[in-house]
Amino acid sequence: MRLASRVPSFAPARPEEILKPARPWFVVLTLALAFLANTLPASGIVLALKPDFVALTLLYWCIQAPRYVGVGVAWGVGLVMDVVDATLFGQHALAYVVLAYGAEFFRRRVLRFPLWQQAVQVALLLAACAALVLAVRMIGGAPLPRWTYAVPPIVGALLWPALTVLLQWPQRPARSSAL
Repeated sequence: MRLASRVPSFAPARPEEILKPARPWFVVLTLALAFLANTLPASGIVLALKPDFVALTLLYWCIQAPRYVGVGVAWGVGLVMDVVDATLFGQHALAYVVLAYGAEFFRRRVLRFPLWQQAVQVALLLAACAALVLAVRMIGGAPLPRWTYAVPPIVGALLWPALTVLLQWPQRPARSSAL
């Protein structure tokens, strides 16, 4: 009974709750898992719905831990994503840098809202990132994709509340037995 009272709840952090700082190894681990999720083979409806997990995780850390993750990290992560994805070198780097800049610009605004309202703003940032990747591909001579290209940013925004709760969980302080 005593242990259960010390375990943080699996719910979003309340505005008055002070989170512990993110550990750098946890940030790197989550980005590595996002790379893994991006490279998992998928086909059919799963491929059409699969969001850019690297962009989503990068966006979360740019908003929540800007001291660790910013434009420079976004550039490096984008270059690695270009190599992993075997795409035009620099397209993800450019898109992730713009995403990180947008996250830094709107950081305080996003944090003021509840998770479901944050998801709307996240959808716009992820859509801008996807549009930039599309623009670079089109300039490179790729054909225009189907309308389903617009679905992954929406799915990413729908995953935002769950991702936020999941990534905040290790940062939550243990509850006091006095509560």
